[in-house]
Amino acid sequence: MRAEEFVDLLGREKASAILRTDDQEKAALAMDAAICGGFRIVEFTLTIPGVYELVQDFSRRDGVVVGTGTVMNAEDVRRSVDAGARFVVAPVVDEVVIGSAGELGVASMPGTHTPTEMLRAHRAGADLCKLFPAPAGGPAWVKSVLGPMPFLKIVPTNGVDEHNVADWLRAGCFATGFVNPLFEPEDIAEGRWDEIEARAARCLANIAGA
Repeated sequence: MRAEEFVDLLGREKASAILRTDDQEKAALAMDAAICGGFRIVEFTLTIPGVYELVQDFSRRDGVVVGTGTVMNAEDVRRSVDAGARFVVAPVVDEVVIGSAGELGVASMPGTHTPTEMLRAHRAGADLCKLFPAPAGGPAWVKSVLGPMPFLKIVPTNGVDEHNVADWLRAGCFATGFVNPLFEPEDIAEGRWDEIEARAARCLANIAGA
């Protein structure tokens, strides 16, 4: 899958499941639940133990596209792509990471918080702009930014949940990412995979309704 193909897919799906936890086995079970709930695009942060094994495993599954998060340097990009990642996400704008992703043919999504950072990322070749952290005003803020810069593909993650995802999309966001509001830490700790699956289905239903 080329970078532009991933961007097209994300634009259709409108959502990714983003997991950060400290247990490899529970990470696999939690992401299984999100996929059973309907997610096709999934992201494992590089802080998860055994993360590259998880990327290898999930990238072999039919209909699932895997990426990595908390990507901080060119080596992170290379190892992610070698494991099967088709997109990489960073918490900040780093031209080295953006360039490395482009050279390896995968999509990049740097973390941006201001219009200036978004334009900088776009000009550096980023395919998407992760909105992180979410600013005060949320969807209204996105709508204001897209007024003068409608070419930006903004993807909020922090602050997106099943109840407000429609508001983000109506404001013009290209897609959304679900982190803790999908993978509640208590559910992971207690192994309540059915709760995660049900929440995933509700998230996607609310996206369809938007």
